[in-house]
Amino acid sequence: MMDKNKIYRPESLTDVQNIYCSGCGHGIIHRLVAEIIDELEIREKTIAVAPVGCAVFAYFYWNFDVTEAAHGRPPAVATGIKRILPDRVVFTYQGDGDLAAIGTAEIIHAANRGENITVVFVNNAVYGMTGGQMAPTTLIKQKTTTSPRGRNPRYSGFPIKISEALAALDGTTYIERVSVHNVKNVINAKRALKKAFKIQIEGKGFSMVEFLAMCPVGWAMSSEDSVKWIEEKMIPEYPLGVIKDA
Repeated sequence: MMDKNKIYRPESLTDVQNIYCSGCGHGIIHRLVAEIIDELEIREKTIAVAPVGCAVFAYFYWNFDVTEAAHGRPPAVATGIKRILPDRVVFTYQGDGDLAAIGTAEIIHAANRGENITVVFVNNAVYGMTGGQMAPTTLIKQKTTTSPRGRNPRYSGFPIKISEALAALDGTTYIERVSVHNVKNVINAKRALKKAFKIQIEGKGFSMVEFLAMCPVGWAMSSEDSVKWIEEKMIPEYPLGVIKDA
């Protein structure tokens, strides 16, 4: 019998050293995915699709099938897999540079078609792997390696609220924005993601959960300050909560 006072590694999480930067939000989200897959007892029928970027390391940490896709193309690959193997639980794991930049065509059309897949969208407002450059989700006045004076909307436009944009499409079923910057929000994030997987299992269509996540190295700040930055800067720009539940 499992002792609830002990912390266990989910069966869907591999026993390897984490290579993400200290304070990064990816590791938290990886564990939430693994816990949910174990609880839903779908490990043997789950297929994940990961792209270029920090998200590409997902196959190191998940003890189920994970395939890679070209930068921005996971929704297209997931669509093909799900249509050929409709009994599988198929999800993409994408960063904001992948999903909201080079992959906008793929995510918009997969969502508009109402593909019965789940999308895990990690928004840390920068390109994490390649050096902290400005991303479509970078906040106004946020300093990055390619916007050292802060993002200027006159030249770079405004932060893209991809969840709100997809919610406007008739093909989407469930979209929620969550965060992993503290315990309360991690618990809520797990609830949201579990619901998204259940929607797919029940054949109800396209679901996506957007995670606001820390990137201390990309933001050039300490892990502690990155948590405060989500609370004080990101959440006002990207409000948490259910955006669409059809």
